[in-house]
Amino acid sequence: MARLKSPRGEFAGRQQKRKKQRFRWSDKYYKRRVLMLDKKSDPLEGAPQARGIVLEKVGIESKQPNSAIRKCVRVQLVKNGKQITAFLPGDGALNYVDEHDEVLVEGIGGSMGRAMGDIPGVRWRVSMVNEVSLNMLVLGKKEKPRR
Repeated sequence: MARLKSPRGEFAGRQQKRKKQRFRWSDKYYKRRVLMLDKKSDPLEGAPQARGIVLEKVGIESKQPNSAIRKCVRVQLVKNGKQITAFLPGDGALNYVDEHDEVLVEGIGGSMGRAMGDIPGVRWRVSMVNEVSLNMLVLGKKEKPRR
């Protein structure tokens, strides 16, 4: 049973180092970082923002106890063809986005890259439409360019 104890001799440094390296793999954050699991599963592939084409407009019901239909869009990313759902922030933002528009999506800001608030499964939001800020369009400070 002497094998269970930590080596503590004068020349035990190598065994202690190897043991610490082996036990690091039981730390979930270390394992996910080293194996790059978050990057592999991330549609944006680790990038802060990505460009995409709007496929359709969708309304997503909010979680309990709220009751609303959150306006979102299905977006196909240009870089890898993956499809994601992105939230449209702002009052009446849905009116400024049409199908086949080019949008810039970014993380929505939920904890650990997850969904935020009462919008289930939506992890991204639209920040620009056809190279114009969605916020400026909603505030009426800019007009959407005709394509």
